[in-house]
Amino acid sequence: MCSAWHHPVMEIYLVGGAVRDRLLGLSPGDRDHVVVGETQASMEAAGFRPVGRDFPVFLHPETREEHALARTERKSGRGYRGFVVDADPSVTLEQDLGRRDFTINAIAQAPDGTLIDPYGGRSDIEARVLRHVGPAFCEDPLRVLRAARFMARFAPLGFTVADETMAVMRGMVEAGELEALTPERVWQELSRALASRAPSAFLRTLHDCGALAVVLPEVDALYGVPQRAEFHPEVDTGVHVELVVNMAARLAPGDARIGFAALTHDLGKALTPADRLPRHVGHEHAGVRPLEALCARLKVPAEYRELAIIACREHLNVHRIEELRDATLHDLIARCDGFRKPARIDQLATVCECDKRGRLGSADAAYPQADLLRRAHAAALAINARELVTEGITGPAIGEALRKARIAAIARSRSPD
Repeated sequence: MCSAWHHPVMEIYLVGGAVRDRLLGLSPGDRDHVVVGETQASMEAAGFRPVGRDFPVFLHPETREEHALARTERKSGRGYRGFVVDADPSVTLEQDLGRRDFTINAIAQAPDGTLIDPYGGRSDIEARVLRHVGPAFCEDPLRVLRAARFMARFAPLGFTVADETMAVMRGMVEAGELEALTPERVWQELSRALASRAPSAFLRTLHDCGALAVVLPEVDALYGVPQRAEFHPEVDTGVHVELVVNMAARLAPGDARIGFAALTHDLGKALTPADRLPRHVGHEHAGVRPLEALCARLKVPAEYRELAIIACREHLNVHRIEELRDATLHDLIARCDGFRKPARIDQLATVCECDKRGRLGSADAAYPQADLLRRAHAAALAINARELVTEGITGPAIGEALRKARIAAIARSRSPD
């Protein structure tokens, strides 16, 4: 963003994602800056407004872009909050970049366009490698989740996690570092990953380093659980879930609600007794309890939780919608609160389509059940209770008359033209 504002002395660099994304040919998001050699007093004197709570961050007087003083961080406790920040004017740009998580995020750009890249971030961008900057990486357990989230975003570009970085992440998991993560931070990283292009890379990265068993044990338990090959050529339930969340990213890009329901729709399969495998009779109902436990632990927002429970409980019914009686289909819609919250039925249809197409060889398969559900729902919604009143129906009889009229409308929607 161009501005007439200019300070002839301040040493200011563009850093982080804006530099990284430009080098990747992506549209950059927020522009963050680091300022070297200044103090809080000198920043305020130049017109910057302080907004940082944990370390000195300021808003530019005209662009409102964030500018942080160059700083170092020293581990002082357990978890990702236990750090002492040093923003002394003597802190160099290289020292500031050295505290960052990955080399691709540790590149700075001077006002004249010159890149400062002391840790080889440009080379790793060209090689499509996510690599940690240095030994300080292991001091912050949140970085394990950030690595997985970056993979959810960048795996489609060909990125992989460096072997040495994966080894460090495994060591952090084994040391119990991830137990210090709060539910809010886990949910924040998970929801952002589910809104990315390849959520499966988030799951796979965490599973491969052992972190998935810590932060999402209900999902981790699905890996290695077999399914019937005639319905699931991928066999492994964990692999199936990876395919389903990626299908959600394809059919509902950026919609983490659909992604979360896709992620959790089959949790009940981890509870199937070994002597019944690879069949999973009743898994849709068995999955509700672990799903509720997961939502309670991570403090999942109600709108996510409610859709996920509905999808878990009802997805097999939607798959066999052509076999359902008209009254049964009406009651399914009512159970999902589809008359008070109409958007929910469209969401359910999408999640079920993700489940059906999230299988090896089925990515482009037709799923007519989604249209059948939407059409039946629309027909039932078109029935107006006020019209029944004008017909002389009153009191408790209105409810039963409304149900019958809606069932009749569903029947008409399913009849051939």
